[in-house]
Amino acid sequence: MDSIRVTGGNRLNGAIPISGAKNAALPLMIASILTPETLTLENVPRLTDVQKLAQILNNHGIDITIAGKRAGQGEGYSRTMHISAAEIVDTTAPYELVSQMRASFWVLGPLLARCGKAKVSLPGGCAIGTRPVDLHLMGLEALGAEIELDAGYVIARAPGGLKGGNITFPMVSVGATHNVLMAAAGAKGTTVIENAAREPEIGDVARCLVAMGAEIEGIDTGTLVVHGSGALHGATHAVLPDRIETGTYAMAVAMTGGDVLLENTRMDLLQAAFDVLVEAGVTVTQTNEGVRIARNGAGIRPVHVSTAPYPAFPTDLQAQLMALMTKADGVSTITETIFENRFMHVQELARLGADIRLNGETATITGVKTLKGAPVMATDLRASVSLIIAALAAEGETTVSRVYHLDRGFERIEEKLGRCGAQIERISA
Repeated sequence: MDSIRVTGGNRLNGAIPISGAKNAALPLMIASILTPETLTLENVPRLTDVQKLAQILNNHGIDITIAGKRAGQGEGYSRTMHISAAEIVDTTAPYELVSQMRASFWVLGPLLARCGKAKVSLPGGCAIGTRPVDLHLMGLEALGAEIELDAGYVIARAPGGLKGGNITFPMVSVGATHNVLMAAAGAKGTTVIENAAREPEIGDVARCLVAMGAEIEGIDTGTLVVHGSGALHGATHAVLPDRIETGTYAMAVAMTGGDVLLENTRMDLLQAAFDVLVEAGVTVTQTNEGVRIARNGAGIRPVHVSTAPYPAFPTDLQAQLMALMTKADGVSTITETIFENRFMHVQELARLGADIRLNGETATITGVKTLKGAPVMATDLRASVSLIIAALAAEGETTVSRVYHLDRGFERIEEKLGRCGAQIERISA
């Protein structure tokens, strides 16, 4: 099992290319189910989650071919994917596949729309808390699906096809919005989705569905109106930049000091997080090439943040911000309102010398002058990268084990940080 070794103390200077967003690429790949024609996705990140989903889609009879990297980039950067679902050979998504990745549950809506039936395993819990699928099922039932639960599976039928309906989510759910949006695009008639998630990745999927022939009003708002024709066609769509990768590298630069251009990304995708970084004393500038992050000489100021659905501060950057605040000049607080059990990185940060106290859903971080390298263990995707951010500013050597978590969401992180001066290497078992 691979690990990553970091020797801290180096400032970051240079440029880091931002990859396509994982959280858009996965539902975009699933959207291919809706048409027998080829869907071409550009700027698809090379991640283990993408590879796993490709295997899951193969199980349904979907063919996927991958073209080369962008010009001038090293091996392993974002690629072009051609996805052909000319014939769906199996409408069952078994437990052994769905249990590997929660996002694969989103095949339920598109399979129903395309084939009129689906049998998809319930995904079960996960390390950062339970995420029930009741909102998914509620939305699909509003489109005319007949749903029953049996032996850990959702068995869904729509013999006459899905039809437009009105859906009001009682709470914001990114996954349910993705699932129902795709189903509605493949249904016949008009669907209104109220209290839809507003994340940029939802908008990216909606724009791809429009390119495939759907008519969607209210993109990037909390109310989506989908006029489905029941027949979508192929299209070409470029995955938007990964805002979580953008924020992660921005915090790494803030942690170490230095000056880095995050290429091919935009501030508007992550304004709340950039506002927090500016409050912490970091200079953030939009340029024609991307977003420039700089902290030269000034200390890190403490901040007080609560996570919340977009456009507020994202839960997927909570661990990274906590790592940054371990070196702030004062006391910070971070309140996690989205997922329970998402403070598992606290214990590992403490091994590096961080001073963090937990009280329910709030962490109080008292900045320390010195972090010291130590062996640490990644517990989930975002926690693992927070340990690397802390290690970049720690004295001596830190070894982060179980980095397979990192490979799920960060494309060649050691290469991207290394090109900017970080002393970081992957150690293969």
